[in-house]
Amino acid sequence: MLRNFIIALMLATVLAAGLAAAQNQTTPGNTAAAPAKNDYSKAESWLCRPGRQDACAVDLTTTIIAASGKLTTEKWAANPKAPIDCFYVYPTVSNDTTGNSDMVAGPEELSVIRAQFARFGSQCRVYAPLYRQVTLNALRAFMAGRATTADRLLPYNDVLDAWNYYLEHDNNGRGVVLIGHSQGSFVLTDLIKKEIDGKPVQSRIISALLLGTSLPVPRGKDVGGAFQHLPLCHSAKQTGCVITYASFRANAPPPTNSRFGKVAGENMVSGCTNPAALAGGGGELHAYLGARGSGVVAAELVQKSWVTPAQSIDTPFVSVPGLLTAECVSNEKGSYLAITVHGDPRDPRTDEITGDVVSNGQVLADWGLHLIDVNLAIGNLVDIVHQQSKVYLATHKN
Repeated sequence: MLRNFIIALMLATVLAAGLAAAQNQTTPGNTAAAPAKNDYSKAESWLCRPGRQDACAVDLTTTIIAASGKLTTEKWAANPKAPIDCFYVYPTVSNDTTGNSDMVAGPEELSVIRAQFARFGSQCRVYAPLYRQVTLNALRAFMAGRATTADRLLPYNDVLDAWNYYLEHDNNGRGVVLIGHSQGSFVLTDLIKKEIDGKPVQSRIISALLLGTSLPVPRGKDVGGAFQHLPLCHSAKQTGCVITYASFRANAPPPTNSRFGKVAGENMVSGCTNPAALAGGGGELHAYLGARGSGVVAAELVQKSWVTPAQSIDTPFVSVPGLLTAECVSNEKGSYLAITVHGDPRDPRTDEITGDVVSNGQVLADWGLHLIDVNLAIGNLVDIVHQQSKVYLATHKN
């Protein structure tokens, strides 16, 4: 499973170019008649919608682990009367054997919703469409130089159809937060460029959380690269802006062959906004990490005991206040979110977390902490969405 997911992560560096190329040329996967459109009026076309018992109606109970080793339990509940919406596009997770995934949710789609999106239900009505993403099977063929029937435009077209259905039938003028990771961020970036940036619907965008990606911005500026009208966020009271980053350990910055933190184009850099300190500098991360391992493939990344002596933890998530901080760094190695683990060997709490991409026992430094980009800062992001929503609602009373 981990090997498959590592291959899937490579989509982050090939999908953007593939989608752009597909706009201008015919590929082996696009010679057939266009696939039938999904019907997003059907309940089964969505992983999450408000008021249902679905992928977002999950247990998010968390064990808070203090540096002293004390364990306490934090409950969580969705807000059925949330005044804003969140629209989420998930990363590459499909294990379907076809070029594009089907429209049947598997355990991998359900798992990523729980890890990355359901928690936002405390602040917003949740919308997460299923879409026919490029699968692991197709990506393996691509990496091996074999022909593939994957339709590289299909993921975008599906998300576009879901977005348009949401706008027509569900939005009703409400403010909305766009959330994506990896492939999901690429698709949302394209959606914003073509359908939102500089258009009337932009007024409904509270913010866009484009995580685990490299978003081009001109050096020293906040707008003008990927987007012409949506700047980077510098305050939780700022709306109509973008939060984006790719995370690396502070003591393991992006290497020369890094997959993230670098973009093409003269005087362009990869955008970085620190959810723990949007105004700049460092700040404490409010992470929610998998209790038995971090990231989407938690079962493959087994976390050693969180405390010594070991104590039983039966919640799906843990939080480790004071252990993790982050700061945006921009230098010759790239522009990225540097994560520092403040372990103390004198206290009983763990001094380390999992989250690196590992293959055959070796850490792949070029991926950084891509597996836990969202987990690392999801508490901060939920809080930012809460603050942004108050500002948005105060200025959009009608």
